[in-house]
Amino acid sequence: MEIVVPSDKKKERLDKFLAAQLPAVTRAKLKRLIDDERVTIDGITTKAGFLIRPQQKIVIHFPFPEKTDIEPENIPLDIVYEDQFLMVLDKPAGLVVHPAYGNMKGTLVNALLAHCTSLSQVGGGSRPGLVHRLDKETSGLIVVAKDDVTHVNLSRQLSAHKMEREYRAIVWGHLKHKAGTVDAPLARHPKDRTRMHIDAAGKHAVTHYQVLDETSFASYLKLNLETGRTHQIRVHMMSINHPVFFDALYAGRGKQLDHLNPAQAQLVNRLFKKYKRQMLHARVLAFTHPATRELMIFESPLPTDMKEIIHILKSSNV
Repeated sequence: MEIVVPSDKKKERLDKFLAAQLPAVTRAKLKRLIDDERVTIDGITTKAGFLIRPQQKIVIHFPFPEKTDIEPENIPLDIVYEDQFLMVLDKPAGLVVHPAYGNMKGTLVNALLAHCTSLSQVGGGSRPGLVHRLDKETSGLIVVAKDDVTHVNLSRQLSAHKMEREYRAIVWGHLKHKAGTVDAPLARHPKDRTRMHIDAAGKHAVTHYQVLDETSFASYLKLNLETGRTHQIRVHMMSINHPVFFDALYAGRGKQLDHLNPAQAQLVNRLFKKYKRQMLHARVLAFTHPATRELMIFESPLPTDMKEIIHILKSSNV
C-alpha cells in the first residue's frame, strides 16, 4: 500500500503520521511493521522517529493474514448492502463486535468469518474486516471491508472526518441549549479499564448534538461524531449531566432516580425491568465507495425498544 505525503504537510514523525492515516491499525502494529522493515520511504527502510517530508512516498507491506483461533459461526447477519469490496450491516443491540479474552464466540467477527471468503487484515487477526466498532449494547450501522485497500481507504475517510456517522439517543433531562458541541478529550480510566473518562492528556474527541424532541424528564437527540473514540457519546453526554438512558456504566440508570418525582420514579423502575441496554443507535452511515467513488448513504430505522420508550414517555402524564 502506498501513501504520498501531502505537499502542505509539515515535518512529522513517521509513526505519528501513519497512526493518523491508518486509525484502524494499532500503534503497536505500526511500530512492529516499521521495526520489521515492512515500511519504506522512497524505497528505503527507516525508523519510527524519522521525520517525513512533503511528496515522499511511503510504502507499507502488510504481512499475510495471521493465523487465528477464531471460529466461523453461522450467526444471522442483517446485511444492508454488500459487494465484492465491502459490506454494511445493521448490528442488533447485544451483539459483541469482535472476540476478546474470555469472549471468543458469538461475535460479529465469528459471523463474518462464516459469511465472507475474504476480509481485510489491516486491523489484525482478531478484528478482520472491522473499519470501526460499535459497543455491544449499541445498535445500528457498521461497515466491513473485504480487502486491505478498501479498509485503508475507508479508514482514511474516517480519520479525515469524511465519513458521516449520525446517531440517535434518548438522554436524561432537558438540555439548556437545543444544539451544541461537546469538545473534550478522552482517555482510558486509570482505575477502571472498562471505562473511559475526560482527560486533558487524552485523545481529541468532538460530538455535535441537536435536540429533536422532549418529554417531561428526557430528551431525544440527533448526534454526529467528528471523531470516533471508545464510548465517546456516552462519556460526553454524562459529562454535561445528560447521560444516555439506561447506560449503567455512565450514570444512566439508578443514579437518575434521585432527580424524579415519585410517579416518574415508579414509571422508570418499570422500564428498568424491561429494557436493559443504553438507548443509543447508529442511524446514518455515509461514505465514498473506495472503488466506484460513488457516495453511499445508508439509514437504519429506530429499533423497537427505543420507539417504545419514546412512546411511553410521551404518553405518560408524570
